[in-house]
Amino acid sequence: MPSLGDLIAPRRMGRDFRWLLASSWTSNVGDGVALAAAPLLIASMTSSPILVASGAILQFLPWLVFGLHAGAIADRFDRRRLVMFANAARAIVLAALCVFLITGTANIWIVLAVAFLYGTAEVFVDTAGSTLLPMIVKPADLGIGNARLQAGYLVANQFAGPPLGAFLFAAGSAWPFLVEVLCVTLAIVLVSRMTRTPVPPREEHAPVHTDIAQGLRWLWRNPPVRTLVLIILVFNVTWAAPWGVLVLYATEHLNMGAVGYGALTTASAAGGLLATASFGWLEKRVSFATLMRVCLSLEVLMHLAFALTTTGWVALVIMVGFGFYAFIWGTISTTVRQRLVPTELQGRIASVNMVGVFGGMVLGQALGGVIAQFWGLAAPWWFAFVGAAITLLLVWKPISHIVSAKPVSDPEPDPVG
Repeated sequence: MPSLGDLIAPRRMGRDFRWLLASSWTSNVGDGVALAAAPLLIASMTSSPILVASGAILQFLPWLVFGLHAGAIADRFDRRRLVMFANAARAIVLAALCVFLITGTANIWIVLAVAFLYGTAEVFVDTAGSTLLPMIVKPADLGIGNARLQAGYLVANQFAGPPLGAFLFAAGSAWPFLVEVLCVTLAIVLVSRMTRTPVPPREEHAPVHTDIAQGLRWLWRNPPVRTLVLIILVFNVTWAAPWGVLVLYATEHLNMGAVGYGALTTASAAGGLLATASFGWLEKRVSFATLMRVCLSLEVLMHLAFALTTTGWVALVIMVGFGFYAFIWGTISTTVRQRLVPTELQGRIASVNMVGVFGGMVLGQALGGVIAQFWGLAAPWWFAFVGAAITLLLVWKPISHIVSAKPVSDPEPDPVG
């Protein structure tokens, strides 16, 4: 019978994967603590909705500003060391915040500046970190590897971290951020135990914008990866439209109250945990193309169900299902992209994907707010349903080409004729 350790990280995946997994899970505990503590800190300093919202925006904004540069830099240097340096920057920024809090000199502007600096460092951590897995495991193990990493995100970031962060904040405003400093520091130590990753080959002294342009050209000339990135962008726009007003939808449209709203987000994470336990079984028995079509079809149906329901418990059931298929989709789409992208371009293509994710979220939330303002709280779900359904019809056939495509080793292939 396999040990618990083998269930978490099978021995065939190697020692380096275990260190990467331990580092990722540890870092996610700290991020989960901040997920609850940071909004509480901002709300304790101001009652302005604009300033409260700015805290979240300033953590997303760095992806749009620095995302492409982070990808180019990740493809130039030792990616393991880049993760370590960027995490060290996060720890320093958090330590400075703790000093301000302990000395009583912190104010809302300092906290917002910290949010931006922390978010900037996180861009480099996440971009470089996403390139490590394809370098240390076999392509056949990418699916289960991504599933294990995502499981850590669900358990640590979504379940364990936020309650701990709220508890620590009640004990003192600096405590959650001190704990996060410890988690990030431990994550640095753990990832440092990995074997040094090779520096990807690159043209000497080429400007960063040249590397970015090369990555964008490669993406444009590779229809399977390009289509996958576009699918993720569009579905993030439709998903984010109702998600941006979910708190109002839950409390006013469904009359679930604040506790019910919290239960909705927890239900999503619970569905993700069920998917974690099921992914290995599904990967062996169902093709990726079929799973991708099923996941996107369920996304369309989820939007329709939320648009129609007025009952809280029905919404909770739907949200469990959403968490399940969203986890499966995220794991598969990441795995497919990593298998198709050459090692020397992993950082740049991953960064384009993440810029699309966050750009889609920003656009979708803006649209959702306007739609809800004029047509009611259920209207964003109808927008999401129609938009996702049209997109699904357009990409139904190309999904087969995406999954069956072969990796292209040439970083600058000839245009497809």
